[in-house]
Amino acid sequence: QVQLVESGGGLVQPGGSLRLSCAASGIMFRFYSMGWYRQAPGKQRELVALITSGRSTNYADSVKGRFTISRDNAKNTVYLQMNSLKPEDTAVYFCNAHNPLASMSFWGQGTQVTVSS
Repeated sequence: QVQLVESGGGLVQPGGSLRLSCAASGIMFRFYSMGWYRQAPGKQRELVALITSGRSTNYADSVKGRFTISRDNAKNTVYLQMNSLKPEDTAVYFCNAHNPLASMSFWGQGTQVTVSS
């Protein structure tokens, strides 16, 4: 059974930081591209950051220079360090595991991030 469990969300003031974690089980983690997506109320889900199995990274323009994605294959965990948070970063953040060779994709349940004073 595949599980992606996100943690680390919460309420933070503008300019603050949060670190999200996503622990994966039931997959061969090192072969998967891992991504963080977010969905704000009334908006479509969007890609925030992606890290491939080869550790190449890609970021949405809106978070470049503020967010950093990383992975620890020994712990089957992907992280999203979020700095200089803005109110527009408020959303539910979802973890995604994608294996392009096997055409398999899995989602976590999401964690709420609220940036507000």
